[in-house]
Amino acid sequence: MASATPAEATERLVAYPGIGPWTAAEVTLRALGDPDAVSLGDFHLPNLVAWALAGEPRADDARMLELLEPWRGHRARVIRLLEASGLAAPRFGPRHSPRDMRAW
Repeated sequence: MASATPAEATERLVAYPGIGPWTAAEVTLRALGDPDAVSLGDFHLPNLVAWALAGEPRADDARMLELLEPWRGHRARVIRLLEASGLAAPRFGPRHSPRDMRAW
């Protein structure tokens, strides 16, 4: 499989039950160095891309691909740079305040 192109490897990988586009993209990125692999179905990745490139706090896979289109061929590299930048989309979940356990 190491001699296969990333597209061929993705096609072979997703033929196995239980392996979807996210796993195939992660494998081709790491094993074959695919510079254009985009992990579709990732929970946080679309939000990071949308926040960094458009200032939008939330996005889905379609919006992420739309924003990454100018970098087709190098989308995985752009994503890795965004991850390394330290940027993070705003969080809207409930805050956890730790309990003071000294009184126990």
